[in-house]
Amino acid sequence: MELGLLSVLALGFVLGIKHAIEPDHVIAVSTIASQSKKLFRSSLAGVFWGIGHTATLFIMGIILILMKGEIPEKWAMSLEFLVGIMLVYLGVTILSFKNIHVHNDNHDGEEHKNVHSHKHSGLHEHKHQHKEVSYIKSMLIGLVHGLAGSGAMVLLTMSTVNSVWESAIYILVFGVGTVIGMLFFTTIIGLPFVFSAKKISLNKTLTQITGCISLVFGVFYMYNLGVTEGLFKLWLQ
Repeated sequence: MELGLLSVLALGFVLGIKHAIEPDHVIAVSTIASQSKKLFRSSLAGVFWGIGHTATLFIMGIILILMKGEIPEKWAMSLEFLVGIMLVYLGVTILSFKNIHVHNDNHDGEEHKNVHSHKHSGLHEHKHQHKEVSYIKSMLIGLVHGLAGSGAMVLLTMSTVNSVWESAIYILVFGVGTVIGMLFFTTIIGLPFVFSAKKISLNKTLTQITGCISLVFGVFYMYNLGVTEGLFKLWLQ
């Protein structure tokens, strides 16, 4: 492999790490990390985000490169708008949790502390959030982010490398960078929620703050795209 290509791939790796810490990415994944009471689960949520993000970028990127096409501006901005909708949804979902408390469960002789959100319906129902569900949700968030960023990824790739196979390698290396970057930052983001896991009031406050940030940023994100960037006008044309 040529030295020039290695340099390009190294740059792609660094850009992938930088890409992972964009505000909309960090805010979205923090909504998942806020619901994890163990640090390794928060970290894995970041990994699954990166996997979903890379999968979409790779598939969409290679298709567009092979077809030598670009995503129309209207569609590209609409996909970005979808990110704003997702952020609002994640924020509302977190803020809708009520009556959070901890109780002990005994599974196979091993005691676990579980955090629950109860909705009063005449019955006292327990809703358990299994870790697989959080990981799938995190991967889906990554898929949406990857879909929204595929157009920019293709432009970056086409301006950097010369062939399809080089493009494929570049996108994958970029994806590895995003996985490592998000792994690092979800670990940091998860620390306050892990340390406050037994302090229900504090943990609930931190979680609600996360939800508010996601909601407000999502609304701002959509407004900026729709009004400032002119997406609403494009829709009406």
